[in-house]
Amino acid sequence: MFSPPFSPFAAARRAARFAWYKSGLFWRTFFLLSVLTALSMGSWIGMLNVYQRGPQVEQTAELVVSVVTITKAALTHSAPDLRRELLFELVSNEGIRIFTLEDSDVVEPPPANPLMPEIAAKVREKLGKDTRFSSRVNGVAGFWISFNIEDDKYWLMLERERLAGLTRVQWLGWATLVGLLSLVGAALISSLVNLPLARLTAAARAIAKGERPTPLPEKGSQEIIEANRSFNQMVEDLAQVEKDRAVILAGISHDLRTPLARMQLEVEMASLPQEAREGMQSDINQMDAIIGQFLDYAKPTDAATFVAVNLSEMLADVGREAARIRDLRVKTDLMPGVHVLGNATDLRRVVNNIIENARRYGKTPGADYTEIAILLRVKSTAHGRRAVIDICDHGVGVPPDQIAQLLKPFTRLDSARGQANGAGLGLAIVERVLTRHNAELTVRNREEGGLLLQIALPLAG
Repeated sequence: MFSPPFSPFAAARRAARFAWYKSGLFWRTFFLLSVLTALSMGSWIGMLNVYQRGPQVEQTAELVVSVVTITKAALTHSAPDLRRELLFELVSNEGIRIFTLEDSDVVEPPPANPLMPEIAAKVREKLGKDTRFSSRVNGVAGFWISFNIEDDKYWLMLERERLAGLTRVQWLGWATLVGLLSLVGAALISSLVNLPLARLTAAARAIAKGERPTPLPEKGSQEIIEANRSFNQMVEDLAQVEKDRAVILAGISHDLRTPLARMQLEVEMASLPQEAREGMQSDINQMDAIIGQFLDYAKPTDAATFVAVNLSEMLADVGREAARIRDLRVKTDLMPGVHVLGNATDLRRVVNNIIENARRYGKTPGADYTEIAILLRVKSTAHGRRAVIDICDHGVGVPPDQIAQLLKPFTRLDSARGQANGAGLGLAIVERVLTRHNAELTVRNREEGGLLLQIALPLAG
């Protein structure tokens, strides 16, 4: 059997058609409740139609029979000179009209009502098999029933309003109203069910960004109370672990600097060959730098200390200081007057760490120095307008499958960037600080060669 070829565009359209259903729990809950409500309404209308059919037929047939019987008796027993007045009273008070049945009458079929055959059968049982029904006689609309008084034949016309139940339009109107109310109720129930989950999701997202969310309300059902209480306790525990880790790292790093200072003094005073002295001093300085990285990594960044920082002036100052280093060549292209919200000291440390990382590992091939370019622009991103900093070198870059490892603490890619001296915390500190500044960090290789680090910071104000 021939099967049509697979079309990726058709598959994409089908996927987009049901994307709303997969986008969130609210729409799933709302859709399922709406379907359940529609099925319940359909079942209810079906049962109502079945159980109401018999009583409605009986009621309508009894009404027709009683009206015809009473009218027939009134006309039969009334005085001939009073019949005209009786007919007028029936028309004005009861909406009943009596006409003589003629052979020339233009008679149309009975009303097209599903209950009409059953009503006609029950009425004929009481009034006779010759009873006729019509929806219009001689162009006059109504509910027409024939009856006999001795040998005379008559038409009795009732107004349709007396016999009509709910019309299809009325049924449709009521069903639409109930359906809309059900949809509003479904949306309300879905919102109430999903609101605690939405709060929990927002709080988890805040933790992922390095922020501390506000405590979740411990109210509602027992399950929600326990979940929110456990989450709040987890947030407190994480904050305590963060504080303990910072204290431990800071304490160890601080305690190590005392023996390092003694070793530095002893090296200066000892009678050592110049080459050995310089080697030991280099090792001590390297250890001191590693301790400095530990202290920077452990230092918390409090959003309450954020102020408007002139990023243009800060980067220009950092570029001038870096240009004084012997093995650095720094070029800057900075948009003036760019202000961001943050901690000036921490932001300066971020840029300095990136420059130091490039100086160590991004040497220009064939040269004994590192070329660094610093660019600052204001761009529109998916998160709004941001101050975007590009810092790049002209080195050999990093293997694409190892770029993600650069931001992990205590990770060094020696094979890609040359021999490393440090604890592997430089870019981990950068990412840690930027996360607390609600900034995005992107790391990728440049097409021209070298590594590019792009930072997008929220603008002040």
